[in-house]
Amino acid sequence: MRRGAITRESVLKAVAEHDELGREAFLSRYGFSEARSYVLVHQGRDYDSKAIAGVAHKWEQGRALAPGEFSGGKDHAAAWLKRVGFQIKAVKNPDWARDEVILACHLVMANSWKGLDAQDARVIELSALLQLLPIHAEADRNEKFRNPNGVARKTFDIATRHPDYRGKPTNGGALDVEVMHEFLARPDEMTEAARLIRQGITTGELQDLAPTDDDELDDEVSAPEGRLLLRRHRARERNKGLRKKKIATVLRQGGSLACEACGFDFEKVYGDRGAGYIECHHVVPLHEAGEGRTKLSDLALICANCHRMIHRRAPWPTPAELKAAIEQHRLAEGRGFAGLVRQRGTTAEHAAAREDQR
Repeated sequence: MRRGAITRESVLKAVAEHDELGREAFLSRYGFSEARSYVLVHQGRDYDSKAIAGVAHKWEQGRALAPGEFSGGKDHAAAWLKRVGFQIKAVKNPDWARDEVILACHLVMANSWKGLDAQDARVIELSALLQLLPIHAEADRNEKFRNPNGVARKTFDIATRHPDYRGKPTNGGALDVEVMHEFLARPDEMTEAARLIRQGITTGELQDLAPTDDDELDDEVSAPEGRLLLRRHRARERNKGLRKKKIATVLRQGGSLACEACGFDFEKVYGDRGAGYIECHHVVPLHEAGEGRTKLSDLALICANCHRMIHRRAPWPTPAELKAAIEQHRLAEGRGFAGLVRQRGTTAEHAAAREDQR
């Protein structure tokens, strides 16, 4: 059996069978439970997407898929149903992303670290803004996605985790606390990050930047200012035209394409295969990189390993700071090696002395 090989007609037959039997009997007959992630929306009615997708296989391939043979999420049932033209809706809304929490936390800070009611004009405005953020797919949102009630609850989740709050905290996650402490430690920088996110959504700049696999899924990259500003940062780093201009300028000035942090030269190591290759890093911090044009002086030439190390943990070091850290580590390693040699030499001398005494 080919999983996912269903047609619109087979899905409609499964829907008709569901309507004839009734939901409870339909789910019971095929061993499915109520949908927990997504539902199929058809002619104004909601259907359990996994059950419908599984039974559609019966009408298409002669046997229904058992519940344990596939998932009801994005990779299986929901994706299959969307592929043949059906509308899919999330049962519950996705967790808040860092960018969303940054905007909510900024609002709470501006309100003296107190939560806000759903009727507050600032909450209503933030609700509308959050619905524009290009973070969560439409299929992952339901009709209550980031509505004023949900936004108001989030402001209290943040406010009741403030160190000065003396009551019982409301429900909230570790991300709320993490972002709040970022605001407490770096209020000016996080405020500017919130402003840039707002500005980028208002102008449409951040909405036009499509996510890439690594900036959405890479847990090794840490950016307190959020994914949207990181997405813009990487788009600037990957601008082929700017990279070529930067390389040409360095070579014209008599420089080499060696990493500014560790000195690695791709051509010296890999020969012709490495000639002309180096990565660009945008050195301006996320909370400072506004809409202005990227200047060549904003870019540093670094190797892939150093680029990875810079992005790995916030706050990101500059190439110069990473270079200093590398040199300090090399010195420490050298001292350790020298000490080991001296220790071994002393041990050998003692052994020789003992041998002479015998």
